[in-house]
Amino acid sequence: MTVIPLQALLVGDVRPLGPRGVPSGIAKSPVDRPLILGAQGLAGDAQGDTRHHGGAEKALHHYALDHYPAWLAEIGQRDVLGAAGAFGENLATSGLVESDVAVGDVFAIGSAVIEVSQGRQPCWKLNERFAQPDMARRVQASGRTGWYYRVLEPGEIAPDSRLERIHRSAPTWTISRIWRVFYVDTLNRCELEALAELPQLAEGWTRHARRRLETGRVEDWTSRLAGDTRAD
Repeated sequence: MTVIPLQALLVGDVRPLGPRGVPSGIAKSPVDRPLILGAQGLAGDAQGDTRHHGGAEKALHHYALDHYPAWLAEIGQRDVLGAAGAFGENLATSGLVESDVAVGDVFAIGSAVIEVSQGRQPCWKLNERFAQPDMARRVQASGRTGWYYRVLEPGEIAPDSRLERIHRSAPTWTISRIWRVFYVDTLNRCELEALAELPQLAEGWTRHARRRLETGRVEDWTSRLAGDTRAD
């Protein structure tokens, strides 16, 4: 049984982001009180673009503090990377990374129950957040993307809550494996066919897998990574 303590529970308001002042909730700050988790996310959390961020399949974003040292070594940015919340995460932990977590993994946290729904598709707002024009592309290429949860049972989460994994329905389909299918071995038909039939995977990712099977082509990532929001 996997039990991981939270290092930080984070939320953020919508604020202007970067030189263009784009409305965004990516800048999250730790809280020191319990928060209610509903089907759409944590009380007090917000997104500037509710079409592509937040919602039932992206109710919580989890990012591993384990990755922060690698990012510091690669890009510096101690002002952003000096504390949890650099990547817009709601849950920050140590000891749990993409190779440890699979779509369909169910965790109890506080009085809530959550299920891993998909990996994160990095978007251009990371470029603004880090003042690095290729930061979203770097995150995607690294596999250090983080992941999202859907809420199975609403409840209350405190900053000192623990994540306890209570069920695994597709343990071989780790976030790392799905990342490899989507961004490395992009036209592997056997993997894509299996992904397209994975019921625990978020619908947007299932559509990508089916589209690749139908067209034999990989979708264009440019707008998502470089300055548009047309991503699932």
